[in-house]
Amino acid sequence: MSLTQPTDWKTAAPAPPASTETFAAQDALPSLPVPELGATLTRLRDSLKPLAWSSAELAAVETKIAEFEKGKGPALQTRLLEHAKHHRHWLEEWWDNGAYLGYRDSVRAMLPNSSRLTRCEDGFDAQPPNLPQSNIARAAYIARAAALFRQQYKLGALKPEALKDGAICMDTYRWMFDCCRVPGPGLDWSVTAAKPGDTGDSGHIVVFRHNRPWKVELAQNGRLLSVAELTAQIQHVFDNSTGEYPGVGVLSSNNRDVWAKDYAELSSSPHNAAILETIQSAAFTISLDSGSPVGPIDHSRWLWHGELRNGVPVGLQNRWVDKPVQFIVYDNAQAGLMGEHSVMDGTPTVRLSDDVLNMIASPSFDKGSASASKDLPSPVALDWQLSPTTVTDIGAANKAACELIESQTLGFHLTKYGKDAIKRFRVSPDSWAQLVVQLAYARLLKKMGKQRTGATYEAASTRRFYKGRTEAIRVVSSESDAWVASMDKSGVDAQEKKRLFDAAVQVHGNLARAAGMGQGVDRHLLGLKKCLKEGEEMPALFADPVMQRSNNWVLSTSAVFSGHFPVYGWGEVVPDGFGVAYMTGFNDYLQYTITSRADMPNEQFVAEIARAAEDLYSLHAKLPEGKPRL
Repeated sequence: MSLTQPTDWKTAAPAPPASTETFAAQDALPSLPVPELGATLTRLRDSLKPLAWSSAELAAVETKIAEFEKGKGPALQTRLLEHAKHHRHWLEEWWDNGAYLGYRDSVRAMLPNSSRLTRCEDGFDAQPPNLPQSNIARAAYIARAAALFRQQYKLGALKPEALKDGAICMDTYRWMFDCCRVPGPGLDWSVTAAKPGDTGDSGHIVVFRHNRPWKVELAQNGRLLSVAELTAQIQHVFDNSTGEYPGVGVLSSNNRDVWAKDYAELSSSPHNAAILETIQSAAFTISLDSGSPVGPIDHSRWLWHGELRNGVPVGLQNRWVDKPVQFIVYDNAQAGLMGEHSVMDGTPTVRLSDDVLNMIASPSFDKGSASASKDLPSPVALDWQLSPTTVTDIGAANKAACELIESQTLGFHLTKYGKDAIKRFRVSPDSWAQLVVQLAYARLLKKMGKQRTGATYEAASTRRFYKGRTEAIRVVSSESDAWVASMDKSGVDAQEKKRLFDAAVQVHGNLARAAGMGQGVDRHLLGLKKCLKEGEEMPALFADPVMQRSNNWVLSTSAVFSGHFPVYGWGEVVPDGFGVAYMTGFNDYLQYTITSRADMPNEQFVAEIARAAEDLYSLHAKLPEGKPRL
């Protein structure tokens, strides 16, 4: 069992053949472009203007941009273009290691000064009322549907995702099933048990109950187990996991270097190494958590970081947070998904969740045989053999998890109107939702008597390109600031506020489209920095205070949509920031989930979002072309 990142780890996960439907368009996808240096620096310059605290600060950073453009920049651009000639995706390795696998804090915490998070949690809507309502039944239906989805993928029969103008990359689906992140000293990686030619009618899952992992086979004699059979298997796990077992899973939630050390100790036992391999090679895992969350706050928080009960991180002990797909099912049959994001972003797991929940809700859902096979082998308990050192390690990880959980808070808000009303105003719902956040945050800062210390990140998918993942939309603009200022400025009439709002929406839309086409700022600048040779001095631009402020994502925002997700979200990425997960796809409301450190004014920010959403609606409704108030 390797304890350091293998050089060829990324090639290990096989994909269905290009001749199959799922990957038919893969080889024809264009490569991620390297933007023109001048275009990127123009976008950078525009993004820094509203973040400068003074004209002197702005002049200083603009001088450094000009020096970079005339000095070191062209040489680095030439090197980057040469690098891109020899790499089908020029950013892939740099992004994997720099943004994710080299980051050493807990994957339960979020990445300071980075543009993405390591985990996202999606809360599911309720089990359809015509189906059994127990936690066991919920888990069995999810397991059967997820196994069918996995089988369709492995057969290459899964319909590929697409945009209006064509197919998008399906590469990261290779890391959805049968794999796991592994901790290494300084650098993690992922391992896979997937095999070329696998048709998805074999394999196993791991089910946790009271911290005890069990191996449950997904198939027998070349056929997937039915709902009835999975129900019997999971019921066996539930009935035979009374009491509490060692919370080994909490180790995976710790600082990555600490976890690497603890992992080396844990895996030094051949018995434990075999358990680790079983967990890592599982198609996916299911955690039967013993809590019963009620309401969106508990549902979201417990999926986010696990339940803390009487000073014990019971949720994190009963999970394996390095798995890319881990379903959580509570005693009251509430459920959701945790997704580890180092090699797979959130959109594929949204697709997985939607397909699974749509299958379950369909009257034609293939439940398999109505009765359980009598010769089905029982699940196998995976009981650890723990050294005194590992027992101590678990105690330390429990303490760290408790401190992390207690340091976090979460707010939730649903507006009184949704997509339908916004579209009647002929505004992009995403731009609308983003500008609500900008107005709310500006008002919060004013009440706190503080200046803005960072920027707003919005994720844009670049999956139209081969192995594309994300780019940053730098949301803050001079136009958005001008509109925000007008909203609370006396003497500015509604028509002028609307004009300024429209200008801000136009700029935001342009930035979003450019980012989606690989024409953003941040990934290009990362590539240029990576092209510096050993011993070369970092250009002064990158140390400039305004430049650094622009990389301090005080608002980490993103939107996905699923009609099945009453809650979803992630944590903040900097200590003085907020995580803002929102949905704009519902007809009659917008959904905001706001996360932050407990010492941040989370409740006040949520209140400001509610006020800003109402004010923006009122602005449009009272204009002559506006619609009547809902």
